[in-house]
Amino acid sequence: MITASSFAWFARHELRLSWRDLYAMLSANRPGRGRRILIAAATILATLHLLAWAALKQATDHGIAADLPTLVMVSGFLLLPISLMASQAMESITRAFYTRSDLELILASPAPARKLFAVRMLAIAIATSGLTLIVSAPAIDVLAVTVGPRFLLAYPVILAFGLFAAATAILFTMGMFVLIGPARTRLFAQIAAAIVGAGFVIGVQLLAIASIGSISRFEFLRSDYLLSVAPAIDHWIYLPARGAMGDAASALSVLVFSLVLFAATLLATAGQYAGIVLKAGSIDIDPGRRRHTKVSFAPRSPAAMLRGKEWKLLLRDKWLMSQTLMQLLYLIPPAFMLWHSFGAGNTMMIVAVPVIVMAAGQLAGGLAWLAISGEDAPELVTTAPVSPGQVLRAKVEAVLSAVAIVVAPLLIATAFASPVAALIGAAGACAAVLSSTLIQLWFRSQAKRSNFRRRQTSSRIATLAEAFSSILWAGATGLWVAGSFVALAVAFAVLTGLAITWAISPARIDFAARRALRHRPAPA
Repeated sequence: MITASSFAWFARHELRLSWRDLYAMLSANRPGRGRRILIAAATILATLHLLAWAALKQATDHGIAADLPTLVMVSGFLLLPISLMASQAMESITRAFYTRSDLELILASPAPARKLFAVRMLAIAIATSGLTLIVSAPAIDVLAVTVGPRFLLAYPVILAFGLFAAATAILFTMGMFVLIGPARTRLFAQIAAAIVGAGFVIGVQLLAIASIGSISRFEFLRSDYLLSVAPAIDHWIYLPARGAMGDAASALSVLVFSLVLFAATLLATAGQYAGIVLKAGSIDIDPGRRRHTKVSFAPRSPAAMLRGKEWKLLLRDKWLMSQTLMQLLYLIPPAFMLWHSFGAGNTMMIVAVPVIVMAAGQLAGGLAWLAISGEDAPELVTTAPVSPGQVLRAKVEAVLSAVAIVVAPLLIATAFASPVAALIGAAGACAAVLSSTLIQLWFRSQAKRSNFRRRQTSSRIATLAEAFSSILWAGATGLWVAGSFVALAVAFAVLTGLAITWAISPARIDFAARRALRHRPAPA
């Protein structure tokens, strides 16, 4: 029997909360969708296994040897998930400190806070490993079936990476609490999470551009330049790669090291958990920390005030910082490529310009949702002395101007290398931004800005349409830069998809209903 306040009791409580959060994220809290989610998940996993089998068939037919090129390649692919897991762990731990939910009730009870901290941090470690395990499972299972069951040792290696990422994230976040205080940690932890998550991918792309002139990570990992500077084949840095490829001793050593590090981190920091939570909860109510600034009300138009409101909300929101910053950081490689390939013609532009276009569309989609649907005070805006059309126009203008501030410098840099490619990129970026904004307008629904992470659950049609429009506009732009007439066909496909999206959107249904009501004959 599980007794109250025991480790198992806290584990069951954490498992229940995690399941509720996962179900809400996948189903938008709509009942009766559990079976559909399971069927969809099984279908996706089966498809991923087929794709992995097709991609690895040539490698498995020729055999996989633990030589230096293979170890370098596997190590590179393993470093990518550990950076993403560290980023996810940092964000989750920061949320665990600042999110109130059940913390006040548990900490006010006689239950030991150490057990709660241990269970919650272990849950974060498992959750950060879970996504990587799901994504890696098709390749691991295919290798285990076609080559040998020794490749199943990749599962404990990935779990060890999750424990290592969680331990380093705990030490980093708690260190920030001590050094800069709880008020600043909430902001800087989110920024650090975005940098860590994108750091390895961006770093590899920058090295690839500088060394081999390509943005492809795969080409860089198997390049002669990287092999020439890589450590010798017997170096300890290849232990995770050897473990993932079936060396039991290497896999066991990696797992034991991560378990010891995680356990030592919990023992060293568990006693500080209750104090940090209390300090994090007091930063919004401590009057001694409030800054009294002079506020001046300058006469401005309603549209200017609404735009200023949206910009201020975007800058204030700490939790959205990592979401948006991650998208901005991925613009660094194409910017570096533009600088590195200056004067080299349109060859690099075919790769760089579509990346700018796709990033602009994705950024516009997120900001448009925040401005149009993510309104925490709809009654206040509704009672303002402005028409709904003015409110909507001001929100769209705020989104477009925010995206322009980010994308314009890259297009200006492109113009120095290729004015024609810059004009094409500007046209593609405008098309992608307008498409994403229109989709959010057509599917807008009232929600709180804190639900930004779950905005895809409000309408999966809008999410898919937004993603496909950004990708296809990027493809059309790249083909246009290359001088291919296929760009016209791709652009026509995007416009057709937008027309279908409009036809099935709630905005079109409401428009048709209002039109029918307006043309209905008056009663006799």
